[in-house]
Amino acid sequence: MCGRYTLAGTNPGLLRERFQLAPETVIEPHFNIAPGQDALVVRTDHDGQRTPDQLRWGLVPHWAKDPKIAYRMINARAETAAEKPAFREPLEHRRCLVIADGFYEWQVLGPRRKQPWWMTLPGHEPFAFAGLWATWRPPGRDDVEPLRTFTILTTHAPDDLRQIHDRMPVILPREAEATWLDPQAVSGEIHDLLVPRPGLERRAVGPAVGDANNDFPDLLLAVEPLTAAEPAQAPTLF
Repeated sequence: MCGRYTLAGTNPGLLRERFQLAPETVIEPHFNIAPGQDALVVRTDHDGQRTPDQLRWGLVPHWAKDPKIAYRMINARAETAAEKPAFREPLEHRRCLVIADGFYEWQVLGPRRKQPWWMTLPGHEPFAFAGLWATWRPPGRDDVEPLRTFTILTTHAPDDLRQIHDRMPVILPREAEATWLDPQAVSGEIHDLLVPRPGLERRAVGPAVGDANNDFPDLLLAVEPLTAAEPAQAPTLF
């Protein structure tokens, strides 16, 4: 899964250039983006032009009765998204780029013992997760401002990451981002993009990232990784 990510180290001007965003697009650094928070995504408008937006993380399908469903919809499994009612229509018509430069995973080492890792592309360059978005209003309330939300697609982890976690977010190749946003792209093209990304850099970080209220640069400081807990030794009588 993907439960936290970052957009921390990239110059805003370079980021706007990288994703073809308007000069007035406001981009702020974040070191611990969590579900339920607004985050930068890129969609296309009716004319096919790229449009930056701040959407809420946790998809709320248009047919949902309660927006609390979002907390079960922060990720969509790439293998089954086309079959799920919440994701089928967005996968076909409402794809977006979720802008990031790293993400966190927690390696389980034993009971109540986890090591968080920060994963990045080599050189910490920015990238885009494959995202889906949706618009929701309370039932029967077309007069209120819609809630726009997104989810991040995940796939199985490559061999070099599987010791940390068996899933990872889909990181789109740069040359595939236009296809992902293209409303005319056919399902086969889209499906072929939902693959693991090997060769990521990783860094063990401290437990403070586990608190979603923490959002500061020191979260990314490297630490000595924890090791698996040693089994308890039976007491000796002699």
